[in-house]
Formats: sequence, C-alpha cells, structure tokens
Amino acid sequence: MSIHPERAIHNWFIEEREYHRQEQQRGRRHAYERVDSARAALVVVDLVPFFAEQLPYVHGIVPRVNLLADVFRETGGTVAWVVPGYSTPTAKDRTFFGDEVAELYARSGGSGEPMTRLLNELTPSEDDIAVEKSVYSAYFPGSSPLPELLAARDVDTLVVAGAVTNVCVEATVRDASTQGLRVILAADACAARRDQDHNATLHTIYRSYGDVRPTEEIVGLLREHR
Repeated sequence: MSIHPERAIHNWFIEEREYHRQEQQRGRRHAYERVDSARAALVVVDLVPFFAEQLPYVHGIVPRVNLLADVFRETGGTVAWVVPGYSTPTAKDRTFFGDEVAELYARSGGSGEPMTRLLNELTPSEDDIAVEKSVYSAYFPGSSPLPELLAARDVDTLVVAGAVTNVCVEATVRDASTQGLRVILAADACAARRDQDHNATLHTIYRSYGDVRPTEEIVGLLREHR
C-alpha cells in the first residue's frame, strides 16, 4: 500500500536535545527497539467523521493508519479501533464548554455499532476489535473494555494513532503507560489542530511516557521481529 504524499500531515519533530537526553540516560535513542507483534496492538483513537470535519490533518493520516493496520494483521498483531461513546454532559462539562458545545462533543462519535462509525476511508477488518470509550482516554479505568480485551490477548505493547493528538490520543498513551504497557506513539499517524499542539504532545510522550516513531520505523520493527 502506498502513502499519498499530497495528503497533509503535521510537520512533526523531536528536538535533538531530547534525543540526546534519552541517549545519555539509557544509552539509546528509542526505548523499545524490539516489538513482538504477537503481543502488540495498534490502537486507533477517534477517527470518526466529526474529527475529520474539524481537523485538516485527519485525512492525511488515514493512509498511514491503514498501512499500520495492514502490517499488524500481516505480522500477527491486534488492531483495535476506539470511538467516542455518548455520555450525558456533566454540570462541569456544561460550565466548561457551554451547553451547545458540550452536547456537540458528547455526540461526536455518532451512533450505531462502533465499527460502522469509523471514517469511510479506513479499512477495518471483521477480525479487528472495535469499542466505545466514555471519557478522553481508552485506558482510564472503567472508560472502555479495551484494557481487558487486550490483556486477554497478552498484549504488552501498544502503538497508538488517531485524533486528537493532544487530547484523547495523549490521554490514552499516558494512562496505558501508567498501567505498565510499553507504548509507541505513531508520530505521523496522529492529527491535531495545529503543528504546535501535535509536537508538544510528541515531546511530552517521548520524555515521560513512551516512544515516538514514524510509521515507516514502526512497520520495520513489526516485520523485523515477527
């Protein structure tokens, strides 16, 4: 599968000083140099029409997400799609966002079975996992069945992609890392509103919660160690 260069993706980067800092601390640039695909899962967060309409970068990441999903299946890994579920806005939500926006966000995931609510350009398989989450993070306790479903498959490594980089994607990575999973954020397979927002998350994750790599490198890891 080819990646279409004309589709906009973020101008992402990790500052060289951050790479140097980690190399000094652990003796290597990347935390996870081996991925056992049989114990790994691709977790794709919130790639639903609502966010494709809101964020100019969503359509640009779709070819990379589809490529990652194909390679995960090819190498014996798990593919999991996560969509927002509807929760009645709380008093806090209504105060924070205002009534109209709070309700808009609450309904952002659409309705129906989770697999049917994904962006049409995506290529899910009937063997994939698809779940709803009730808060920003798919790994916040009680938010979704995803942690238990992946634990049942003995998954210890997550590759996370999707939208919005600095909101639900970051929240999922943080919580999964806190629960002891090895997490790799797919730097060019996530979408935010601006490059600044996207890159701030990449630096936060790389410093404290997990690894950050482009799709090409992740594909190489999966195929090398299958």
